[in-house]
Amino acid sequence: MSRRPANPMHALRGAVTFLTRIPVPGGAPADFDAFRRSPWTLPVVGALIGGLAGLAFLAPSPWTAAAGYLVVIYLVGGVTHADGLADLGDAVAAHDPERRVEVLKDAALGVGGALALGLTLLVTTLGALALATGFVGGAGGAGGTGSVTGTTAFRIVLAAEVGAKLGMATLACLGSPAHEGLGSAVAGDVGPLSLVPAALVSVPVLLAAPAGALPALVAALLAGPAVALLILVRVRPWLGGVSGDVLGATNELGRAVALHAGVVAWAVL
Repeated sequence: MSRRPANPMHALRGAVTFLTRIPVPGGAPADFDAFRRSPWTLPVVGALIGGLAGLAFLAPSPWTAAAGYLVVIYLVGGVTHADGLADLGDAVAAHDPERRVEVLKDAALGVGGALALGLTLLVTTLGALALATGFVGGAGGAGGTGSVTGTTAFRIVLAAEVGAKLGMATLACLGSPAHEGLGSAVAGDVGPLSLVPAALVSVPVLLAAPAGALPALVAALLAGPAVALLILVRVRPWLGGVSGDVLGATNELGRAVALHAGVVAWAVL
């Protein structure tokens, strides 16, 4: 297996192809090979998705903003990661530990998967509504009002999406593959040092933060990696390591937690 540095343009094309539904010209095999060796591309594409979805929060109607955010997230990002969350939910719900890997590969949606999808979508929706309506309670981080402006909501959403993808990078760099497949392709050829550039390219979302918003942006950004570490600790005994479904579930859960982390930090700090 080659250890040559991956071509950045190939890696970015592969990341956009893997993480979004945006059509990208280029050679798929070469692009994917470069992408899987370049975890730093995950938060970069997260910034693209978060930036597009965050534009919804500039809409005059908060309800339209929250709805538009969800539509863009899944229109641009697709539903592959949500499918991974559903599969992981079914696997976790299996009473027999020996059957969890088998259940993980089963395409049928069970109660555990439906519950995981439903709860995560509900949490994500409520987080988006809290940002869109400015309903965060508490004293607030800006002038004691507790309200969130459209610009601040945009920045929190952007940080949340970058953080969710940084969580995926955390799994890829610190985890070991559970079995042959997407997990072994992404998590099998990078190590902990690869997490450094992924973290560095995530930092710009914190720059030029609106007044009082820096704690909220930091909380939203770090929530994704925190969720990833918790998942990593649990999937090792449950499933033996990282799989493609685990990566997708980490993205969905990381985003949901990140939105609320940003809201809470804005309200209390």
